[in-house]
Amino acid sequence: MSLLYQVSSVIHSTLDSQEALQLIVSEAVRVMEATSGSLVLINPNTHFLEILAAQNLSSSARKLKLRVGEGITGWVAWHGKPVRCGDVTQDARYVSVRRDVRSELAVPLEVQGEVRGVINVDSDRVNAFSVDDQNLLQELARQASKVIHNTWLYEQLRLKVSLFETLANVSRTINSTLNLDEALRVITREACELMRARMCSLMLLNETGEWLDLRASFGAGEAYIKKPHLSVGESLLGVVVRRKKALQVANVQSDSRYQNVELARKENLVSLLSVPLIFSGQAIGTINVYTAKHYNFSNEEIKILSALAELSAIAIEKARLYERLVDVEEQMRQNEKLSALGLLAAEVAHEIRNPLTVMKLLYHSLNLKFSPGDPRAKDSQVIESKMEHLNKIVEQILDFARTTEPKLNPVNLNDLIEELGLLVRHKLANQNIRFVRSLQSNLPMVMGDTPQLEQAFLNLILNAAESMDNGGSLTIKTYISNTKSGSQQVILDFKDTGKGMSQELRQRAFKTVLTSTKLKGSGLGLAIVGRIIESHQGKITILSKTGRGTTIRISFPTMTSPS
Repeated sequence: MSLLYQVSSVIHSTLDSQEALQLIVSEAVRVMEATSGSLVLINPNTHFLEILAAQNLSSSARKLKLRVGEGITGWVAWHGKPVRCGDVTQDARYVSVRRDVRSELAVPLEVQGEVRGVINVDSDRVNAFSVDDQNLLQELARQASKVIHNTWLYEQLRLKVSLFETLANVSRTINSTLNLDEALRVITREACELMRARMCSLMLLNETGEWLDLRASFGAGEAYIKKPHLSVGESLLGVVVRRKKALQVANVQSDSRYQNVELARKENLVSLLSVPLIFSGQAIGTINVYTAKHYNFSNEEIKILSALAELSAIAIEKARLYERLVDVEEQMRQNEKLSALGLLAAEVAHEIRNPLTVMKLLYHSLNLKFSPGDPRAKDSQVIESKMEHLNKIVEQILDFARTTEPKLNPVNLNDLIEELGLLVRHKLANQNIRFVRSLQSNLPMVMGDTPQLEQAFLNLILNAAESMDNGGSLTIKTYISNTKSGSQQVILDFKDTGKGMSQELRQRAFKTVLTSTKLKGSGLGLAIVGRIIESHQGKITILSKTGRGTTIRISFPTMTSPS
């Protein structure tokens, strides 16, 4: 009892699993007065008995691996019973680890009622261990099993805390980027470090949903990066997508379901854990982590990687949405330029037509008549035909550039502002601009052309953003106002905290584009806005002072108000 108390005090002195195992063996050898000893555990992946701690064994002996049932140690692990052998040379089960060993005592190591390993002590003397020694070592094994169980629990808790801390850091890192390719690279790098893996890859479904394409990897070799895409219907990773469940493979180098066995051997990929990337209930791809040796991923590790996959799916969709937003914004900008170019062409054509009309009138008033043989007669005809040609060109430009009449339908301006808010929220956030909406409920409908109004409002929002280089706030407010005649109007205020506008700029903001000195913001874009609001029978005014921000106020008659 005294010895057990001493041993128990020693082996309970640490929570480090490896240190605890070594203390258990050292104390067993000391108490049993043995020559050497070892503690072996059953590897759950390979089912081999592996020496995890030893005393007075050579490095080559430590590498010995026995199958369950092989040798005296394997027999104890298989049957769960102790063996006390007085002379190992007379026992056919014995597998030599040291030439000088003559007797051996081995007892099972049970954790939570299950045999998980064996404690061995050896001696160079024949019949070195008594029945009392066996009873003592069995009691020591029971104490050791509690220590092992506690250290495993501690290790699992420590790992869980570490994984969750890393996961929190990973989520911040992943969500800090809006570029899709960069987001994918961050995800694979962080997943590899989080799972302490040999390599991590991320595969996404293509547009048809029939193939998985490699989009990013960390730790992968050239051969893996260049491997062909995988069929969702026929590949092992396709099963993860179809079932929307995690999949674990003990050894991809020997699994017939894995399509790239030779590649796995070349890249030294062994165990695989693949989890689906799921967004809005749909699988969009997989995250795959590989280890360089046999490894059994715990339930906690599967949960952690699944949580990372969930965060990654959101980050991927956010990056995709942002890329689409950038494309839409660029398209809007191009449309704005084209619209401005059309207005510019119309005004140029209009300015040309006026002097051209005067030229035509003056030409005909001259009543130039020349004899048929006079060369000036031909010149006169050429001048007249060219003026007609110029007039036709001017008319064609005016017809082409003429603003399309709006197709009026009932429009809810609050809904329109909410939709635009979704479109521009990332751009405003990136510019450190706070977007505030103060929308009056039960706002009356107005008659309008939704695409044209969207273009006008988007121009106003983008112009406001351009005026706030160092951030600020943009407030869009809708409300009802009564006119002097008693009718109702719907009012929209676009209020920014930007640079403001001078009186000169306010006076010509919505007028001809030919007098604009600014190529964006309150230049061409506002000229388009003015045309659109005018075609909707609305009114637009500017309230602004230099350095104190700008409010652009638009008023529309309600559907029940007289036009």
